[in-house]
Amino acid sequence: PEGVLFLLLTGQIPSPEQVKLVSKDLVARASLPNHVVTLLKNLPASVHPMSQLVAATAALNSESKFVAAYNKGVNKSLYWEHVYEDSMDLIAKLPIIAATIFNNSFKKEKNLMPLDPDADWSKNFARMLGYDDALFTELMRLYLTIHCDHEGGNVSAHTCHLVGSALSDPYLSFSAAMCGLAGPLHGLANQEVLMWVMNLIK
Repeated sequence: PEGVLFLLLTGQIPSPEQVKLVSKDLVARASLPNHVVTLLKNLPASVHPMSQLVAATAALNSESKFVAAYNKGVNKSLYWEHVYEDSMDLIAKLPIIAATIFNNSFKKEKNLMPLDPDADWSKNFARMLGYDDALFTELMRLYLTIHCDHEGGNVSAHTCHLVGSALSDPYLSFSAAMCGLAGPLHGLANQEVLMWVMNLIK
């Protein structure tokens, strides 16, 4: 996924060294503020994982570099720099948020595996989910890369663009997008298909 991210940002196919630099940058940005950790720990398991994701990403708004710059009167021509920083911070933090939600909802384990500064985004995510297996990690890389293909036509991508057009920061825009993704005619369809397959097996 880091290679796709580099390509989207620069229009150039990255070298292996450039991909590793993106991975290291994401690890450096990944830690969650204490109030988000506390929020996730205090949400009951009965709260749907998508609702937990919406709440956690919206709460990250307190860390927005764009909001801080906007409130100081930054020139419009420089908006993109602060939006970029927020976006990279959000991408970096999503695996920890998702793994924490998975852990709280399904595994009930106390602590996640710590991030490996030499591992890529997918490997760290797989380890935090409790899988330290090379085949699973490669599958996770493929899965996350395939899901990079989101343009403006679906509900969540359109919602993110729409909310962002009001100059809402990337955290709020993404949170709104996840509300759209949670609908049964969009992302929640994956859950319904899985339930159908499991019932078919029975």
